[in-house]
Amino acid sequence: MIWDLHCHLNGIPGRTPDEKMARLIEVADRMQIERLVLFMGAPFLTAPTPEQFSEQNDQVLQAISHWHHRAFGFVYLNPEYEQESLLELDRCVKDGPMTGIKLWVAKRCDSASVDAIVRRAIELKAVIYQHTWLKSTGNLDGESTPADLHALASRHPEASIICGHTGGNWELGIRTIRDLPHVSVDLGGGDPTAGLVEMAVRELGASRVLYGSDVAGRSFASQLGKVTAAEITPEEKQMILGQNLRRLMSPILQAKGVRL
Repeated sequence: MIWDLHCHLNGIPGRTPDEKMARLIEVADRMQIERLVLFMGAPFLTAPTPEQFSEQNDQVLQAISHWHHRAFGFVYLNPEYEQESLLELDRCVKDGPMTGIKLWVAKRCDSASVDAIVRRAIELKAVIYQHTWLKSTGNLDGESTPADLHALASRHPEASIICGHTGGNWELGIRTIRDLPHVSVDLGGGDPTAGLVEMAVRELGASRVLYGSDVAGRSFASQLGKVTAAEITPEEKQMILGQNLRRLMSPILQAKGVRL
């Protein structure tokens, strides 16, 4: 069982969301990936207005509309627009089929304006995916670090939160969120560097490590290789490749009456 936490429409060949999704499924089938989590439309927008992130979410809703047996959607929000983001969260998750939240680089997640989104996510049992990175050249103004995520997650121990990209600099990222049992790490994006998965399992436990590809920015195959080539047990690989994500999403899927 392979569930891919981290997929995008941007960069996938096709003129429409439906064409892009069909191509994504075609390649996923070759890699034996059973389920995909999709967020953000095209083009990538770092600081979208409410109209823009709503349009991006509409692209994802259309893309998954014929693939509910294979794909889930996370709603893309911009905390700079707190009330509009809460309304969009209700539209796409409470009243729609989406099962999680994607926060990117519009505003650092340690900001108090993110708290209302997290509180609503807890109510809806939605998973929160927060992009994080530590760049040697300096982060974007609104780009969160693992330390920013630690500050947010410490305020909300009931939330189910994912540290995107394991912080980019994964050795620091893993150590930064190590003491927060409700925070998992996403392996997606970045080079398939030896030692990443082994360190994550050693420091966090296999139950807090999730496979994701960041396709089309990266390939399914290169990111799967991080897990399949890791020097961990077959049972730990199965947890990372799909079982952990299924467990994290089970509360909201059950609430929505989704049968797996």
